[in-house]
Amino acid sequence: MFAVATIEEAKILRKSGIKEEILILSSTCLQEEIEWLIENNVTLTIGSMQAASLANKIAIEKNKNPKAHIKIDTGFGRYGFTENEKDDIIKAIKENKNINYEGIFTHFSIAFYDDKITKNQFNKFQEITKYLEDNNITFNTKHVCNSSAFIKFPEMHLNAVRVGSCFVGRISVENKIGLKQIGYLESKVAEIRFLPKGQNVGYSNIYKTKQDIKVAIVPVGHSDGFNVKSDKDMFRSIDKLRYLINDLKSFLKKQSLKVTINNKTYNLIGRLGMYHSTVDIKGDNVKVGDIAKYNVNPIYVDTRIRREYR
Repeated sequence: MFAVATIEEAKILRKSGIKEEILILSSTCLQEEIEWLIENNVTLTIGSMQAASLANKIAIEKNKNPKAHIKIDTGFGRYGFTENEKDDIIKAIKENKNINYEGIFTHFSIAFYDDKITKNQFNKFQEITKYLEDNNITFNTKHVCNSSAFIKFPEMHLNAVRVGSCFVGRISVENKIGLKQIGYLESKVAEIRFLPKGQNVGYSNIYKTKQDIKVAIVPVGHSDGFNVKSDKDMFRSIDKLRYLINDLKSFLKKQSLKVTINNKTYNLIGRLGMYHSTVDIKGDNVKVGDIAKYNVNPIYVDTRIRREYR
C-alpha cells in the first residue's frame, strides 16, 4: 500500500488515478478532512477518542465502513493514544463499529541516533499491543519502522515498514543495505565564460581568481533547493556541541560544492547565488547545453521544479 503524511498527498494520488490502498499517517478531527478521506477510500489513522467517534459518525452517514490504523504515541508527543490510554483504545474500537481497524503503529523520535530510546519505544509498543490482544483486539498489520529504524533494526520490521526518506535518497544513518540515491537536480550549462586573474566571483567577494580561468554558468541556486539545509533546531548542550564539531570539520576539510558535467565532477566557485552557480571547468571542453547534475536533498527542491521519472 501507499502511505502519505497529508491529505493533500492523498488527493494527488487519487487524482492521478491511483486506486491502490492509501494510508494517511496523520490523525485528524477536522470533519471536512475525514469526509473526504472516507469518500475516497483512504485508510484513516485514529489517534484519539474524538477522531474515532467523529469518523464513525461520518461513516454511518455515508453508509461506509472505512479502514483505519490505530496510532500509538510511544514518546513522540504528536498523534496517538499514550500508554495511559490503553483502555481508551479498547473503548474507541468497541464503540465505533463502523470502522474496520486493520492496523496499529507508532513512530520513532530518534531512531537515527539513540538506540536505547528507540528500543524503549519499541518495547512500549509491544506491551500495548499485547495488552490489546489480551483483550481480544488484534490487527492484521503492525508497523513501527521509519527509514532509519528500517536500516538499523531488522528485528523491528514486524509485517510492514514505512520507508519514506531513504526511498528518495535521504539517509540519516550508515547505508548498510546498498540503497542508491534515485533523485538529483538536473540543469544545462547556460554560458561558457573566460574570467581574468583577480576577478571576484559571486556575492560578498569571498572568491577571487588566482589566474585566468574558464567557467560554466548553470542556472541552479538556492531557490531551486540546492545547498539548502534545515535549521539547527535542537538545543541540548550535546546537540550544540555536535553542531560545533561538524562545522569545524567542514571548515578544516574546506569542502566545496560539487556539480557533475559529462560524468566529471567540478567545484563551484564563489558564493552560490539564488538562481545561478559558477563552475570551474578546469579548461575542459564543456559546452553550452551540456547536462549538469547536482546532488540535492529532495525535500528542499522547490515544487515549481518539474519532476521527471525515468
